[in-house]
Amino acid sequence: MAEAEKERTYTPDETAEILKRDLPHWYYEDGWIRRKYRTNSWKGTLMVINTVGHLAEAAWHHPDITASYAWVEVRLQNHSAKGITDKDFELARKIEEVVQWCPSGGALEGTPGDDARFAYVKYD
Repeated sequence: MAEAEKERTYTPDETAEILKRDLPHWYYEDGWIRRKYRTNSWKGTLMVINTVGHLAEAAWHHPDITASYAWVEVRLQNHSAKGITDKDFELARKIEEVVQWCPSGGALEGTPGDDARFAYVKYD
């Protein structure tokens, strides 16, 4: 991408304001927008990682991911633009929408909430 075509980057203050307004569970730190998803087990952790991986590959914008037994941290920044861009916010919104999705009403029941064997994501 030519210098004249460089994507707009957001200042830390602008980034914090957008996160506060649109992505309240995400935060800005050390040049990245970040979100930690809590899970109930390794199974849930792998499901979140695979979901984020699918969305990132489809978007062609790849986050850094750190994981442990019961959590996944997703970090986004646009390396080529050297900052936070619309790509980061758009992918964060999609990740949030999909990972936090839980059926409410309709034909889909959702994961049984009263049986720990089926729990995988701790919803906010």
